[in-house]
Amino acid sequence: MIHYLIIDDEPIAHRIIEKYCDNLPHLKKVGNCYNAFEAMHFLNDYTIDLLFLDINMPKLSGFDFLKTLSNPPKIIITTAYKEFALEGYELNISDYLLKPFSFDRFIKAINKTIGISESKPKTDIGHTYNSEIQSNSFFLKGDKKHHQIHLESILFIEAYGHYTKVYLENEMIVSHEKISSLEEFLPESSFIRTHKSFIVAKNKIKQIEGNRIFVNEHKIPIGQTYKGNIDKLFR
Repeated sequence: MIHYLIIDDEPIAHRIIEKYCDNLPHLKKVGNCYNAFEAMHFLNDYTIDLLFLDINMPKLSGFDFLKTLSNPPKIIITTAYKEFALEGYELNISDYLLKPFSFDRFIKAINKTIGISESKPKTDIGHTYNSEIQSNSFFLKGDKKHHQIHLESILFIEAYGHYTKVYLENEMIVSHEKISSLEEFLPESSFIRTHKSFIVAKNKIKQIEGNRIFVNEHKIPIGQTYKGNIDKLFR
């Protein structure tokens, strides 16, 4: 579960982000802050995984607030000002959303931001507990729907013209998402690029013979450029 905090001086911005997050079951709101000083007090008491942070706020800007944090969580900037994007990335933000942003763009930001698993202790409102950030799934748009894809169910991914085919244990989903975009947040420990058009789940490989990988009944080619990746499996 990803615990998030919204920091924005516009109440409508909170409602929009909350509405989007309600569609993503692995996100849970911890609180709402309407200026940087409220957020400072909040973070003194609670640890969160993800901040949705506005830039243009009274008294203290979002970036100035960010500079005060010694150990910041993941940050997604939400702003109407595109000219500050470079400064944001210099502060190691995860993504920069320009208002008004669509649900599709929001999902891309979430997938990019929480695509890598990490662990740390959390303090929730009212009780203390230990938990691991569960980034074992992501949302993928296909057939005019948003499918929740669990990493352990992926067999392999195939680039197919302007589309990408995601082969799962029980189905196949066709998406407009580029294979390079999917590769960015798939964990290298679990997935391997075998060809310019294929990414394979390592634990689903049945056998490797010559320039082919066998996953169930599927035969997946090994590209000349990617043979080094395959060699690493045997070390």
